[in-house]
Amino acid sequence: MQPYGEAAVQSSIATELDFAPTSKRQILTAASASILGFALDLFDLYLLLYVAPVIGKLFFPSESPTLSLAAVYASFAVSLLMRPIGSALFGSYGDRNGRKAAMLFAFVGVGISTAAFGFLPTIAQAGETGTILFLLLRLVQGVFVGGVVASTHTIATETVPPSWRGSMSGLIGGGSAAVGALFASIVFWVNSYIFPGDAFEVWGWRCMFFSGILSAVLGFLVFNALEETPFFKKLEHKSDPSAAKARAPLRTLFSPEYRAILFTNLLVTCGAGVAYYLTSGYMPTFIKVVNRVPYGDAAAILIGCSISGFLGSLIAGHVSTVIGRKPAMIIFGLATAVTMPLSYVALGATQDLMAVAVLAIAITFLGNMPLGPVLIFLNERFPTRIRASGTGLSWNVGFAFGGTMPTFVSLLSKGIDQVPASLAMFLFSGSVLFLIGAFVIPETKGKFQ
Repeated sequence: MQPYGEAAVQSSIATELDFAPTSKRQILTAASASILGFALDLFDLYLLLYVAPVIGKLFFPSESPTLSLAAVYASFAVSLLMRPIGSALFGSYGDRNGRKAAMLFAFVGVGISTAAFGFLPTIAQAGETGTILFLLLRLVQGVFVGGVVASTHTIATETVPPSWRGSMSGLIGGGSAAVGALFASIVFWVNSYIFPGDAFEVWGWRCMFFSGILSAVLGFLVFNALEETPFFKKLEHKSDPSAAKARAPLRTLFSPEYRAILFTNLLVTCGAGVAYYLTSGYMPTFIKVVNRVPYGDAAAILIGCSISGFLGSLIAGHVSTVIGRKPAMIIFGLATAVTMPLSYVALGATQDLMAVAVLAIAITFLGNMPLGPVLIFLNERFPTRIRASGTGLSWNVGFAFGGTMPTFVSLLSKGIDQVPASLAMFLFSGSVLFLIGAFVIPETKGKFQ
């Protein structure tokens, strides 16, 4: 293997043989943990997106519906902005002490902080104190979410065989998000059925957040069975001090050797983050506010969107194994730049339920495709000793940027009827950013250190 990132690395064949996992069970457990971990993590975040109109009324009341939505999405963005801090803290810990412990602690923290939202007093019950507590809890949740990302984005890819890494990238990076959205859609559908109409605004949204404790328990049971990855085990036993674990992963990451790599990564992750949060992330609000789809029908459509997003990311990840990371990202970037803005304009112009479902599912499929190769691309950009920190920080900074876009879309839309055009404009800009990154990065396939 040619030198990449760090000097003096082993040959590609020797590296893959040295790091080969010892059992199929370890592969299955690691893959399941990464997929489920990120899915449950995003499940907790999606709960807010699915009840955004309700949360806007209860914690950020305004005469303008778009301003209330903007406030809710701003609180979502606040959480995302804390994710780089979480990835720095937990990623650094994972690089020094192992992926498993970092994942366990971070994931339990996400579940508990999510469940705590269900106990918050609304602005009608406690005035501005309710809003302040809501925002503070979003900050805490964001730190833990960033920690989960740093661990889940390395465990499986460091364990599975090289031929599986592209597909695993799609499963974790976008597929897990779709699974998390699917879980949230099901919970939303169940609570919409149990608490119909106005009852949902009293107890339905609280019970949705309470389900976060269930995800924490399930995650703990799965992650507790994990072994450390073969790559990290090898790192712990290296006799060469220059290749051993980094004492200060963050300092190494921002050194001249890796600084440029980190910054070019952000072009890709910022563009992918915009595509994701303005499709899968904004879709729950769009079909309820713009298309005025009833809660029950909206939940069914969102379940279909989750499945299509899963397939889009999985297919894209596998394609990157066949043709390479760079060409795959260029193709998907071009496809999203052309089709997604037009599709959103068409979605905003129809009230036909079947047309809404078809367009929403298509948009979600397209929005998840750029995510497929991104995770394995980031993993291949860094050596094992700083992979959790480098991958986690690259991903979280980029997706924190993408996560702010729904706020700007809502703010720049003076009325609900202007939301589709605003989305089209921001999606096109995000796709251009992603394409710039895809053109300037090197090919990374086969450069896993």
